[in-house]
This record gives sequence, structure tokens and C-alpha cells, in this order.
Amino acid sequence: MASNSGITTNATTGERYIPSSIRADGSKRREIKVRPEDVELYRNRAAAAWKTRGRSGVPGAETVSSEDDKTAQTAASNKNAKRREAKKKNKENESSTSTTTEKKGSDSDNWRVPASKKNEDSTPNPVDVEAEKEKKARNLKKKLRQARDLKEKKSQGEALLPEQLEKVIKIQELVRQLDVLGFDSNGEKKGETSKEDA
Repeated sequence: MASNSGITTNATTGERYIPSSIRADGSKRREIKVRPEDVELYRNRAAAAWKTRGRSGVPGAETVSSEDDKTAQTAASNKNAKRREAKKKNKENESSTSTTTEKKGSDSDNWRVPASKKNEDSTPNPVDVEAEKEKKARNLKKKLRQARDLKEKKSQGEALLPEQLEKVIKIQELVRQLDVLGFDSNGEKKGETSKEDA
């Protein structure tokens, strides 16, 4: 007896199979056995573990029973609650003593900066203006030297990247910035070059 799908059942053994047939080119297809539905399919354990990852605990670790889990959570939450209460009490004690002694100005409202540092920051450190100018000039001189090197490479026929072309374009701007700081186009102080020439 054959079903609509072409599967035939052997009357004596009860096995199901697809009968052999002949292909269009004349070769013969072999008979194919059909598995019974009650046989469980093969499952790869590694693939199954990968699909269920994250749903179970740590591999090899013992599972905690629900009662132990509840007691562990409550013990931990109780401990954390006690810590929070202790912190609140400490803050209240500190704030009550500090408000009576330090409530003098708007600086006491800034809770991020300790009182000892507030007094130190009120006097700004004297900045050496000349040293700052020289530092900026050194940076500009370095950029100018790099830009001139790139310009020379471009004149020799090398291809430059867009960032490198931008540096070449900014040569005049760098010279102007050096001039504002009191340096010439080579990065030397304007007063010193005139003394050397004389």
C-alpha cells in the first residue's frame, strides 16, 4: 500500500520505504528507508547547550534551592539596609556639626570641594606669560616645519593625503600666529634676530 507522498509500507515487516525508481537518464535510484516517527532525532549536546546558554547557572556549580536563595537574599538585603542607615546617620551628624561652624558663604554649598581646598583655590597661581608664549611658539614652529616639509614633498611630485594638504594650506596662518606672539616665520623671537644681525 502506497501513501500520497509515495511512501510504501511492507506488509510483512511493517517497515516504510520509498521504492526504487528509474531516472530520466536511465540510471536506477535505490530504495530509501523511512524512519519511524517514534524514534527520537539525534541532538548534538554542544549545539543544545549553546542554544540554552544564559538560561542556566554556572556549568558545574550546584544549584541553590529556592529556600536557601530566599534566605541569602534577605540576609544580604538586611546587611545593605543596615549600611544605608549607618551612612545616613553619619551624614546627618556631619551636616549638623558643619552647618553650625561653616555656614558663611556660597562656598559651603559646594559639597564637591572639601573646605581645606576651597581656601587654597582662592589664590590663583602666578602664570609666567612669557613661558606660555614660548610654549605656543614651539608648537606652532613644529607645525610650520611639518607643513613646509609636506609642501616640499608636493613640489617634488609626491601625492599627499587630504589631511596633509590641509596642513600645507595653513602655512600662512601659522606664520601669522607666530607674528602675533612676537616671533618671526622661522620661530625665532623678533628682538633676538635683530641683535644677531647687527
